[in-house]
Amino acid sequence: MSYLIINGGKKLHGSITNQSAKNSAVAVLCACLAIRGKTTLADVPEIEEINRIIELVKSIGVKVEKLGKNKLSVDSSGELDLSVIDKNACIKTRSSLMLMGALSARVKNYKIFKSGGCKLGNRTVKPHIFALEKFGVEVESKEEYYEVKNNSLKSAYLVMYESGDTATENAVMAAVQAIGDTTIKMASANYMVQDLCHFLNAAGAHIDGIGTTTLKIKGVKELKAVQNYSIMPDPIVAMTYLSVAIVTKSNLTVANCPLEFLELELCKLEKMGQKYKIKNSRLSPNGHFQIVDIEIFPSRLTALPDKIDGRPFPGLNIDNLPLFVPILARAAGRTLVHDWAYEDRAMYSFELKKLGANVTVLDPHRIIVEGPCDFSPKEMVAPPALRPAVNILLCMLAAPGKSILRNTYEIDRGYENLYEALNQAGAEIKVISE
Repeated sequence: MSYLIINGGKKLHGSITNQSAKNSAVAVLCACLAIRGKTTLADVPEIEEINRIIELVKSIGVKVEKLGKNKLSVDSSGELDLSVIDKNACIKTRSSLMLMGALSARVKNYKIFKSGGCKLGNRTVKPHIFALEKFGVEVESKEEYYEVKNNSLKSAYLVMYESGDTATENAVMAAVQAIGDTTIKMASANYMVQDLCHFLNAAGAHIDGIGTTTLKIKGVKELKAVQNYSIMPDPIVAMTYLSVAIVTKSNLTVANCPLEFLELELCKLEKMGQKYKIKNSRLSPNGHFQIVDIEIFPSRLTALPDKIDGRPFPGLNIDNLPLFVPILARAAGRTLVHDWAYEDRAMYSFELKKLGANVTVLDPHRIIVEGPCDFSPKEMVAPPALRPAVNILLCMLAAPGKSILRNTYEIDRGYENLYEALNQAGAEIKVISE
C-alpha cells in the first residue's frame, strides 16, 4: 500500500494526454471470452481494474500476454474451468458480472463470486438477471456467489429493467450469441456500450442502432478473433483532468478527449463562465469516435442557475457528476447536486469540508455546494470509491501547502500514470510506498 504527499497550490501548464477508457476495456476483455481464438487489443489502460480482470480470466484458462505498452493478446480458444476462478479478483471488481453474458453460450453451469468495486451503497444485480433470463440464462443468488445455469440461448425482445451500462453489456453479449433476431429497448447508449458493440461487430456480430437506446441484433453461430482493436479514450478521466485544471485555475490542454461524451459537461461549464477552446478534431484510432483536444483557461466562475444531476447518455455522465463538486466549490453561489443513481456517493462529498469546501448534505442523494472557497491542506484517507477518492486529490492539488492522501488503490483502479502526468504538468506529488 502506498500514500501520496501533495505540495498543493501549484499552477499546471502544458498538455496532458487522456488515457483509454477503463469501462470499455473491461467490457471488451470480458467479451473476448465469447471468442474461441486469439484477439489482440490496443490502447488498453494499465490500471488496477484491468489487472483484476486479467487475473480473473487467466485463472479460468484464458491466456493473456502483454505485447508491449498498452497492448494485449487474449487467447480464449482453450477449455475454461470456472471451478478454479480467482475469488479475490472476483470480489475486488464488479466488472466480473460481465462474465455471465460473455459465457452464456460457452459454459453450462458454474459459480461466480459476488463482486466488490466502489462502495456506493446497495447496487442491484436484478437488471442483469432480468435481462439474461430472457435469453435462457438462469442466475440464482446465494450468500457468497451466483449460481449460473446456461441453457440453449434464444433470441429475445427485451425491455431493460434499468438502462444500466454493465447490464446492457451483458444483454448484448448474450444476444450476439443467440441465433435469431433480438431487440433490446431502453438500452444504455453510453460510451462503453458503444465501444463494446463496435468490437463485437468487428468480431462478426450484427448490431444495429449503436449509440441509441434501441439495439437490433442478429445472433451469429460463432464470433471470430479480432486483431488490433483499439479501446476508445476515457471521457471520465478526461473530465478529471479538466476539473483539476479548473480548480487549480490553470491554463492546461487535455488531449485525446472523446467530444460526444463531454459536450453537455462543457455546456454546463460554459454557463458557469468557464473559458475553453476545442482543437484538433479527428477520429479515434478505432475509427468510431470524434476526438479533440480541449484547452482550459483560468476563469471566474459562478454557480449554475439550476441543479445539476447525471443521467444515462446523452445526459451528463453519472460518473462525471462527482467531478463537478470541486468545480462548484470554486464558483460564486449555491448549487444543488442530485446524485440519484447511487445511494451513498453524494455522502462522500461531505469529506471535502475537511479541505475547506462548503458542502451541506441534505440526504443520501443531494448536497448543496456553496462557493467560492479556498482549499486548505489536510491529511486524509481516500474513501472506498473511485471518483470521490480522486476528488480529494483534486482539492489537495488546489490547496497551498502539504497534504497527505492514503488508500490510493481506489484511485489506481481507474487511472493510469495519473501522478506522473500531473507532475509533468507542474504538480508536486510524491508516491510513498509503505
